[in-house]
Amino acid sequence: MKNVAWFLFGIISGFVAAHFMNKDPRGHELLASIDSRISGFTDTMSEAYHAEVARETND
Repeated sequence: MKNVAWFLFGIISGFVAAHFMNKDPRGHELLASIDSRISGFTDTMSEAYHAEVARETND
């Protein structure tokens, strides 16, 4: 139970820190940069997955 409390505390602390970071223009720019990198990665993974599914379907 103690581990769950620390886990939840960590998640909540992260959201609070990100909220305050987002208020600062430099922090907002940093979070936008991280978001664009994550979006690029997930788009690439999605395209690769769909290409693999299409390749398997055509075989």
